[in-house]
Amino acid sequence: MTPALSYKIAVLVFLENSAGEHLLLLRAKPPNLGVWSPIGGKLETGIGESPFECAVRETHEETDFAVTTDDLHLFAMIAEKAYEGESHWLMFLFRCRKPIGALPPDIAEGKFGFFSREAVSRLAIPETDRSALWPVYDRYHDRFVALRADCAPGKPVAVHVEEITPRHSGLNT
Repeated sequence: MTPALSYKIAVLVFLENSAGEHLLLLRAKPPNLGVWSPIGGKLETGIGESPFECAVRETHEETDFAVTTDDLHLFAMIAEKAYEGESHWLMFLFRCRKPIGALPPDIAEGKFGFFSREAVSRLAIPETDRSALWPVYDRYHDRFVALRADCAPGKPVAVHVEEITPRHSGLNT
């Protein structure tokens, strides 16, 4: 049985430069302290912020890069159970269609770098990102997929596809 843990709602935003390199943040604070990940943050639920509004806000706060909801494509929703044994997360994953022009300056949350997709695989990244997040990005970043992932400590991450839109005939899922 999954333990009773708090539920957090957040976004991740996948930004690329014009060369197709991914902007990642070397996190200076938990969660994911000391590892590279896309930018993002928690929804401000007290004001009724939508995932799209949160993605726009977090992109601007962390990178000073102005985007609109029209620049964003929601490509995944992942319900992560028992992430690091501390909380459950409902994550909305966005791909920004507008390329970021330059490397943002360091912020309190960490420092930035641009990496090719191949280089990302060699970085220190969270294990759930390696086994679930980046494979989801690779496969579905131009569509939409809803997933759930069991991230309980001591077990391999188990990811289950709940829906893929649009469905294509003959597609392996």
